[in-house]
Amino acid sequence: MTLSTIWTFGVVTSVLRQSRRQLTGVGKPRSGAQSLRRALAILRVVAAGREAGVPLPELVLATGLTRPTAHRLVSVLMEEGFVEKRVKSKRYAVGHQVPELALARQSRSALMLAAEPYLSQLSQEVGDTVFLTIRTGHDALCVARLIGTYPVQVLSIEVGARRPLGVSSAGIAILAALPPAEARQIVLKNQVRFISYRTTAAMALGQIAAARRSGYSIRHIGLVPGTKAISATITSLGGRPLAAITIAALRSRLGPRREAEVGELLQKSVRSIEAILRRER
Repeated sequence: MTLSTIWTFGVVTSVLRQSRRQLTGVGKPRSGAQSLRRALAILRVVAAGREAGVPLPELVLATGLTRPTAHRLVSVLMEEGFVEKRVKSKRYAVGHQVPELALARQSRSALMLAAEPYLSQLSQEVGDTVFLTIRTGHDALCVARLIGTYPVQVLSIEVGARRPLGVSSAGIAILAALPPAEARQIVLKNQVRFISYRTTAAMALGQIAAARRSGYSIRHIGLVPGTKAISATITSLGGRPLAAITIAALRSRLGPRREAEVGELLQKSVRSIEAILRRER
């Protein structure tokens, strides 16, 4: 997957948000703002479906929109080329306009440049798969995955995969770095989408509280059965979460002692990346 594809969904969101600002003026909501936000919510859910796409009932459930409203908005997105409908499955997937817009931003981000050496070092030192996940709206988006040296690797998420914040170790780590009220609000907005991941708002809130206490997030039962994941958050100068680094491995490889060691390595890498990002400001 090319770098431009990795950043596709962030580019689309940025372009649409810029259009809204130009049409309405910053801080001056107009009547079309609600429809635009709803269309963006649909686009994010469609993006989560990747190549397989998402059926209309799932769009309705995930966004909380009525079926007629969801159908109307997705039809407009199809007309504009941001969404397309699979002929056989009748599912909705990301359209051709998305990768075309991504071509406008081919430069590598400061975060990726700062994180890459440490991701590589972690994958070699620990031996297991390392992921870099960023926050985009109420979702977590995987933007990098490095394979370790251990013979059995956990490849639970592909680059470009999107999950609602609160269902993965990375999402929990990101939420734990937010103020409690803000994190709770996001969890409650995402709870309808949690059903597909066999989790609940109460479970997510409990994991967030545990991550705040330990300094990193631990998901004892990973997205793939028999696996475990540990994540630590990269924050901005103002303390806002930018991304999370995750190490995923077989549960047998992450016992209590090694769990603490891996957590410490993650925190050390996070501090180094944050130092680089702050020097470059």
